[in-house]
Amino acid sequence: MADFTWSYSALKQYENCPRQYNEIRVLKNYIVKENEAMRYGTEVHKALEDYVAEGKPLAKNYQRFKSMVDPLVDISGTKYPEHEMALTYDKLPCDFGSEHRWVRGIADLLIVDGDYAFIVDYKTGSNKYPDPKQLRLMALMVFTHFPEVNKIKGGLLFVLKNSFLTEEYHRKDMDKSWGMFERSLKRLENSYDEDQWQPNPTPLCGWCSVDSCEFWKPRVPFNPFT
Repeated sequence: MADFTWSYSALKQYENCPRQYNEIRVLKNYIVKENEAMRYGTEVHKALEDYVAEGKPLAKNYQRFKSMVDPLVDISGTKYPEHEMALTYDKLPCDFGSEHRWVRGIADLLIVDGDYAFIVDYKTGSNKYPDPKQLRLMALMVFTHFPEVNKIKGGLLFVLKNSFLTEEYHRKDMDKSWGMFERSLKRLENSYDEDQWQPNPTPLCGWCSVDSCEFWKPRVPFNPFT
């Protein structure tokens, strides 16, 4: 059995392109450079974290998000901003940095109130193709780290679109939820075991950092006069 640590973003990257995953996360031949959209997302996350957790006023350019996050401030319970969680291969709780960790993730905002919890993931991108599967993984980790919690409401908060996609999770459905990750994890494990990392060419290959791939092509600048 392969020995690897994963997160939702890592698994999604593998699903999108095993070659990219291997070059960046395993071989570390390439570093993903932070772009403007990534920097903006980091800044917004930090501003919302400080506002919800500490009441730090939002900067003028982030004031438009206030009405969206104020309801989160009003929710009762213990708030855990940027809460780190990890599990071992046996799905037992462990420290985020433990050498025995198997999966780990960070909840942008976790609120625990008795046997009920809320998980919120801030998004600064488009809400056209929402992917709530990350919330499901976070819920599984919350159920494991907080055994008193039996019900979780999770939400993707698209702050630029004033959109909130919610889902609900129950402790009794944990096995079913884990089953939704099994196929992808088995493929990832097989790639490690066999050292096979097939590329997955798409129209987005020109934006990939792995320029050694045979499917990589330089992006052609847009020219409105051609």
